[in-house]
Amino acid sequence: MNTTAGYNNGPGYNTGVGAGNGGYNQGLRPSRVANPGPLGLLAFAATTFMFSLYILQTRGITHPNVIVAMALFAGGLAQLLAGMWDFPRGNIFGATTFTLYGAFWLSYATLLLPGSGIVTAYPSSRELSNALGIYFITWFMVTVFLLIGALRRNWGFIVFLTFWAITFVLLAAGEFTARSGVLKAGGALGIVTSLCAFYVGLAELLTSQDTAIFRLPLGGFNNNNTKRI
Repeated sequence: MNTTAGYNNGPGYNTGVGAGNGGYNQGLRPSRVANPGPLGLLAFAATTFMFSLYILQTRGITHPNVIVAMALFAGGLAQLLAGMWDFPRGNIFGATTFTLYGAFWLSYATLLLPGSGIVTAYPSSRELSNALGIYFITWFMVTVFLLIGALRRNWGFIVFLTFWAITFVLLAAGEFTARSGVLKAGGALGIVTSLCAFYVGLAELLTSQDTAIFRLPLGGFNNNNTKRI
């Protein structure tokens, strides 16, 4: 079995709300670009949530093709834009993370597009599964690198990226071993990952608003003595 078949702060300068508690906006330069973090995080979370439900074959869904539209525009385009908007704000971590995962979802959607011919180019399902296993392992490596970069930011990002890395390992293992149970375990971890991303995205959205009725903690670190990029 494989995962491609069968299943603004207003006008003025943005000074980085949330930087003091180890939030998303660490080490920012003055910018008129609003915080794109909530956009990128919520787009990622929504796409990952749908993807994971399809992996689990929820409600008997065995063809995941609906995820193509979500991966192209929410997981792909929205995250890519969030990454591009983070570059002029000086948030290298956010820009790198959103751009990479935007590229991930765009590439995954391309795999599922019949017109791409990628899936049908493989003469056997076993070869396709091995290729997908390598694909997921590569994204596991990328996620580990991002996790290392997040270690002194906040616990929200650390937990989110940790679960996402494990999800990739399980998806790769499921493809390599052709065991649907392992793939479904990856889907279950994907749901946990999406819920973590929903939480961090909502926390950032509330932090960026002076009129928010409550705040959500992210478990920030005291980086006052650390040089920020």
